[in-house]
Order: sequence, then C-alpha cells, then structure tokens
Amino acid sequence: MTEEFLQSKVWLQFQESVGRKTFQLRMDNFEVNIIQHTLPIIGKYFYVPRGLKLGNLDVEKIIKLAKKNNAGWIRIESETEESLDIIRKNTRCKVVKAPHDVQPKEIFIIDISKSEKVLLAEMKPKTRYNIRLAEKKGIKIFSVKNEKIIAEFLRLTQIMAKRQKIKTHAENYYRKMLEIIPDNILKLYVAEYGGGIIAANLVVFYGDICIYLHGASDDSYRSVMAPYLLQWHQICDAKKANCAKYDFGGISKIKWQGISRFKQGFSPKTLPTVFLGSYDVIVNDKKYAIYRILQKLKTIF
Repeated sequence: MTEEFLQSKVWLQFQESVGRKTFQLRMDNFEVNIIQHTLPIIGKYFYVPRGLKLGNLDVEKIIKLAKKNNAGWIRIESETEESLDIIRKNTRCKVVKAPHDVQPKEIFIIDISKSEKVLLAEMKPKTRYNIRLAEKKGIKIFSVKNEKIIAEFLRLTQIMAKRQKIKTHAENYYRKMLEIIPDNILKLYVAEYGGGIIAANLVVFYGDICIYLHGASDDSYRSVMAPYLLQWHQICDAKKANCAKYDFGGISKIKWQGISRFKQGFSPKTLPTVFLGSYDVIVNDKKYAIYRILQKLKTIF
C-alpha cells in the first residue's frame, strides 16, 4: 500500500463535503493532502494528515501556500524523530509541539494474516468468551447502508456521547461520510438483538488494512457483549477482503482505559504503534501567539 487513507483523494472529497477547503500539492512522485481549518478570532490554519513520506516533503512549498491563503500555521503529524528533524531542517520557520494531537499518538494495529483459529487462540480468554457468548445470545451482525440503519447508528452515537460525557461529530459529518465515501471502502456494521439495533460501527477497507473509525452501542444491552462480536465479524470480513492488518484506532492507558482494554483483548501480545504526535510549523508569529493564549485560557475557564 503506497498511500494511507487520510492521504487519499476520497478523504479529501469528504472533507470538502463538510465545508472545509482543501488543497493537494504534488511533491516528487506523490501528492500531499492539506485541509484548511478555521477557528474563531484567529482564523485559518493548515492541517496535513498522517501518512506522508516526510523524507520527500517540501515544507517551504506548503508554507508558501499557507501564506497565500493567510493561514497562521501548519499542523503536521510527525511519525518519528527522524521525520521531525527533516521538517525542521527544511524550513526557517519555528516548529513546536502542538497543544493537542489531531490523531491519537498511540494506535492499536494487529496482524490478521493468521488463520481465524490462531487469532482466536491469541485473544485474551475473556475476549474469546465474550465473542462466543454474543453468538449464543443470538446476536446477528450485518453490513448495510440505508436510512433506517443510519438513523439507528446516529441514535446510538448520541446515547454513547451522553453516557460517556464526550462530544461526538455533528450528525451531518457522519451522514456526509456515508454519502461521499464509496460503499466498497466505508461500511456500516450493526448488531441486531431482539429485533433492534444495539451497536454499530463505521469501518474502512483500504488497501491491505481495515480501519475501525467510529462505533457506538446501547449500554442497556451490555450483558450480551455485542461490540465483541461486531469487531470479530469485521476482522473476519477484512481477512476475506485480503487485508493483512486491522487498525482498532487510538488507545490510551490514561484517557481511555476501558476502551483500550477492550481493543487490546483481541491481541494482548501486540504492542501499540506510537507516534510523536502533532507539530506546528509557525507561519504567522502573531496569529500563533494569540492562538496559544486562547488555548491556555480554555484550560483555566
């Protein structure tokens, strides 16, 4: 696979559909996706998603475009110290750690090239038990995109957000994602129990990897363990689609203890993939100084 999903054209098209201006710069033999974000008071900044060959990245070319569009800084997700050094050496602008990361610093990717039997054997016993329990309870797993199922996914998302006291994307964000990204890439999986939908996941199939993007469930049915069977079904479908890896997304022992334990139960011996996080290339010192002040004020108030 030569390109990661966040650097794909279809992801750029989706970002445009939710109202963000985008750019694509050609560098050597690859293209760089740039997404423009706009903040109150401060204005615009550029975001370059993860997945770049930073060794060939012409930072000055992006800076020139940022200045032309009056963007105050460029947020780039550096994967290694080496790639960060390349960014610093190829610009006169100051490069600093961003106040927060756009994508998780730790993600959990497992090797699914093994047989289903081996994958099950390598799970934590409790994870394997919960998959079997969900099967015995008669939970049905299927993948379909229609208005009724999409509405159920959105309903579950709101239930989950209220339960966990977290902020989710707006309804239009999910709807546009399902509308713009082709069905062979983005799939909506649901778990049905007792005639109702009790859990749902958005999953991307891209190249040799399957990516778990978003998920939601009704905690009232926690005892039937639907999320375990959902993930296992997705892994099995990913194998059928010739994917070699399954990306569970972000984990964190500090912020997401419960969800991290859930994900790592599928392959407890697999270590997380760790990135450096987001770094900002400062294009406009004044704008960036105001931005950092406002960020600090947010933590106070």
